[in-house]
Amino acid sequence: MLIIGNHVSPYVRKVLVALALKGVDYEIDPIVPFFGNDRFSEISPLRRIPVMIDGDLTLCDSTVICEYLDDAYPGHPLKPADPADRARARWIEEFADSRLGDLMIWRLFFQKRVKPFVFREPTDEALVARTIEADLPAAFDYLEPLMPPAGWLFGDRPGIAEISLAAFFRNAELAGWTFDGARWPLLAALVGRTAALPAFQALRPCEDVLLRTRPLEQRAALAELGVSIAAETHGGERPRPGIMPI
Repeated sequence: MLIIGNHVSPYVRKVLVALALKGVDYEIDPIVPFFGNDRFSEISPLRRIPVMIDGDLTLCDSTVICEYLDDAYPGHPLKPADPADRARARWIEEFADSRLGDLMIWRLFFQKRVKPFVFREPTDEALVARTIEADLPAAFDYLEPLMPPAGWLFGDRPGIAEISLAAFFRNAELAGWTFDGARWPLLAALVGRTAALPAFQALRPCEDVLLRTRPLEQRAALAELGVSIAAETHGGERPRPGIMPI
């Protein structure tokens, strides 16, 4: 199995954690977001990561990939068995991918880490401030009552809902933001339990290395950490925006 995408992406992180929980081995082509070449455009028409190639099957989008993993590979189930709980888990995953993705990735991480260092553009500080002061608190106010007082959301093990939430909180952390756990204690506790899982912790050295390594040197840096790197890459030498609006 091949995963195309960078450990720093929350959507890639979600897939890599799912693979670890499933016990599925993979190689990774750790292209930097926006650095895909023409061949990458052929398999990822939106020019977004992750992409998964499993034999003759190629899939884009982290949700689609994780659903495939749950259907095709036994082991740790990513969704609960009960239909109502499965629907609830899907919704929390979607809320994370869409709303938290908008806030924590495009309005925080992209503004603080990607615009200045990849595209050489200034951060929109007013947008960042509005996100932190108003938009994120509203999202957390919605999520807090949905969180369990202890344990996991559905049953006795973490699943796709917890993975999705924690994946985005990690990027907000990497952007220099600090979560007010006293204001949203249940959400903070659940995200903390999930982030402490070995599947999450194993990715942190890779994330830290990538954030301090130049794009063209990242494959070698990850290989030094023992990451199984694909022999060929879909990465290019210069950033190229995707076709979807940011």
